[in-house]
Amino acid sequence: MDEQALLGLNPNADADFRQRALAYFEQLKISQDAWQVCAEALAQRIYSDDHIKFFCFQVLEHQIKFKYSELTEVQQQLIRETLITWLQAQMVNPQPEKTFIRNKAAQVFAMLFVTEYLTKWPKFFFDILSVVDLNPRGVDMYLRILMAVDAELVDRDVVHTSEEARRNTLLKDTMREQCIPSLVESWYQILQNYQYTNSELTCQCLEVVGAYVSWIDLNLIANERFINMLLGHMSVEVLREEACDCLFEIVNKGMDPVDKTKLVESLCQVLQSAGLFSIDQEDDVDFLARFSKLVNGMGQALIASWTKLVKSGDMKSAQDTLQAIEAKVALMLQLLIHEDDDISSNIIGFCYDYLHILKQLSALSDQQKTNVEAVMLAVMKKLTYDEEYNFENEGEDEAMFVEYRKQLKLLLDRLAQVSPELLLASVRRVFNTTLQNWQTTRFMEVEVAIRLLYMLAEALPVSHGAHFSGDVTKATALQDMMRTLVTSGVSAYEHTSVTLEFFETVVRYEKFFAVEPQHIPNVLMAFLDHRGLRHTNAKVRSRTAYLFSRFVKSLNKQMNPFIEDVLNRIQDLLELSPPENGYQALLSSDDQLFIYETAGVLIVNSEYSAERKQALMRNLLTPLMEKFKVLLEKLMMAQDEDRQMALADCLNHAVGFASRTSKAFSNKQTVKQCGCSEVYLDCLQTFLPALSCPLQKEVLRSGVRTFLHRMIICLEEEVLPFIPSASEHMLKDCEAKDLQEFIPLINQITAKFKTQVSPFLQQMFMPLLHAIFEVLLRPAEENDQSAALEKQMLRRSYFAFLQTVTGSGMSEVIANQGAENVERILFTIIQGAVEYPDPIAQKTCFIILSKLVELWGGKDGPVGFADFVYKHIVPACFLAPLKQTFDLADAQTVLALSECAVTLKTIHLKRVFFQRAKP
Repeated sequence: MDEQALLGLNPNADADFRQRALAYFEQLKISQDAWQVCAEALAQRIYSDDHIKFFCFQVLEHQIKFKYSELTEVQQQLIRETLITWLQAQMVNPQPEKTFIRNKAAQVFAMLFVTEYLTKWPKFFFDILSVVDLNPRGVDMYLRILMAVDAELVDRDVVHTSEEARRNTLLKDTMREQCIPSLVESWYQILQNYQYTNSELTCQCLEVVGAYVSWIDLNLIANERFINMLLGHMSVEVLREEACDCLFEIVNKGMDPVDKTKLVESLCQVLQSAGLFSIDQEDDVDFLARFSKLVNGMGQALIASWTKLVKSGDMKSAQDTLQAIEAKVALMLQLLIHEDDDISSNIIGFCYDYLHILKQLSALSDQQKTNVEAVMLAVMKKLTYDEEYNFENEGEDEAMFVEYRKQLKLLLDRLAQVSPELLLASVRRVFNTTLQNWQTTRFMEVEVAIRLLYMLAEALPVSHGAHFSGDVTKATALQDMMRTLVTSGVSAYEHTSVTLEFFETVVRYEKFFAVEPQHIPNVLMAFLDHRGLRHTNAKVRSRTAYLFSRFVKSLNKQMNPFIEDVLNRIQDLLELSPPENGYQALLSSDDQLFIYETAGVLIVNSEYSAERKQALMRNLLTPLMEKFKVLLEKLMMAQDEDRQMALADCLNHAVGFASRTSKAFSNKQTVKQCGCSEVYLDCLQTFLPALSCPLQKEVLRSGVRTFLHRMIICLEEEVLPFIPSASEHMLKDCEAKDLQEFIPLINQITAKFKTQVSPFLQQMFMPLLHAIFEVLLRPAEENDQSAALEKQMLRRSYFAFLQTVTGSGMSEVIANQGAENVERILFTIIQGAVEYPDPIAQKTCFIILSKLVELWGGKDGPVGFADFVYKHIVPACFLAPLKQTFDLADAQTVLALSECAVTLKTIHLKRVFFQRAKP
């Protein structure tokens, strides 16, 4: 072997050596006999370097996986002998191999098993067992090989082809017939031999049993000798976690519901008599997390049995199973309320399913009602933040608690289905007690009290948030709690979690303010002062900006008395942050978007006259326009690139803010009614010069393009005079991304104005296509994935443009481009339908072709089109589906095929004309 190249396998080697090692590996993979050198190196233990050994196994793995069928019988025998020789050496080596080498060796054994077991090596496991016997190192490898075989056969994370799935089923069936009983016996012997002397091997063996139990005959494992041994392991500290997991897999195995109930009950009796149900005396949280998972598995298994028995009508057995479930509830509750969230989280599935059973029962017993209340109290307690939660720097632990809270929310929702009255009463009690003394109560208790009120909104569903009408008891309770929330002064609590929960809840129950509008001023002040938009915490300010926008929109006309006051109070928050160093704005530009949108909504929804609305809108937008002009001049003169970028971003924000104010309008009618057309036309004239700025083109174009999209909706045909000049600037020095984003704008104009923009489309049609073709024909690196993706997206945009033109009844725009150009365009469509393995583009191409056949399949069609149909379109309809890349398992491809069929049908319907048109 190339010793120099092998040096690069060391993780500490420099980049050049590593590159050489990679190249050498690729070379060995395609070499005819390199695997033999690697096999010899492994069998004769030529190399002591771990990375070289690993490398040799990789080469063998590649040979077995991809080129095994090319080997002769003798060569295949050599691979088998090499692996067995290597395995024999493990028993006598002075030092065991590193774990990563043993795992890789196990994978290679498993790959050879999959390849040879059904044909050439039926005694695979017996040969390995005869070598390893009960030697601890040999047993270790045997167990690793078993896990690797299981991963090859049943790992659900690996996507198998249908052929591999069939092969795996056959392998498992053959194993069940030929060797599984012997393997199970070997596991029993290993467990018995090593349970007190080698905990590592015992745990490995338990893991194997747990993995295989899902697909072998359960009676081989679920019998007295095995179960007794496993239960014995539950009392051994170093074994009990793995024993727990093994029992969980046994309980999880599908079987007859009556038998499953008997199995679970017998396990429970033994576990209980061993004292394992007394979890308050257990302080090993890692074990309790596994034990909780086991109890969860047993509970869910019993519930699944109950469901099947009820369905089959066996009510006697169903009742017995329900009693067995009820007997586990006390333990379930202990685990649910445990201070460790992992232990609690692991039992939530059982808890959720138990509540689902109660929901189906016609009436609840007193004990069941007590259980429901206990679950409710547990959920309320466990929703509470602990002291360690880091609100300023949320990490992995915090993210896990947020996920855990989501699980608890599902339990709360299920509780609401079982007993909504009880849930409402419990929340009301906790909420009122806490908010009476919020000044002296810890933040986490105040937060969870408000959080529970918030969660009721989803737990007690109503249509369109109408929580304050209908059911009087519920409406009164919620109304009382909301009144307490907004009048208690709790919005001033100095903890971000409480502040945020206050605003979230106020917005969630916005319909409350229709019933009691007298509270609106106080809540508005909370939003606008140091509690909300001017809070010291940036996260609170940011979230409040969004919530304030929602609050104002939801109140609509009820905001009328406060509009001018609110607009004055948010004035400083609307300032465009200049890109000068050291200026720290209260809100980020993304947050300011919500404030601008809010300002727009306040003005537009007000009951002011059109003149007053226009004046207010002008007051809002004029500072932006003035700032924009100044900043654009500064950008033109800026030399430093960082300074240019900062200025361009600021200009982009200005355009974005103006754009966002227009969201208050739904169409041109509303803009006209408010008298605001002129203000937005002024904005257009102010912003469009940015398109001719040679610096930071991408950023500036993006902002102006978005503004144009909005103005097409708000100003309609009043925008049209600005479009030709804007388009001309946007087509200069284009990149793929620019064009990709420009085409939707042209599509919007085309679809909206149709023949109105026909002259403009005629004029810019070929310049746009030339720009697209020029970018698509640019050479790119063969392996440049992002460039290939950009081109694919641009190609899709191009076809979408042609589809819009033809679909808007403007095919004459294409027909008027001259015969040579028309032909070129048609050939690109044929190419898109057939050549590119992109079903989305193919579908679009067939839609265009179908439309053109429909439009041009008459006497007004271009000369020679009938000929083109038969020479190119008809063949394309057959060539596309015949391509190897045309994958009918893909949904988009099926849609492309459907459009292809529509095209053929359209040709068929127009065939009379085409036959007449043919010479």
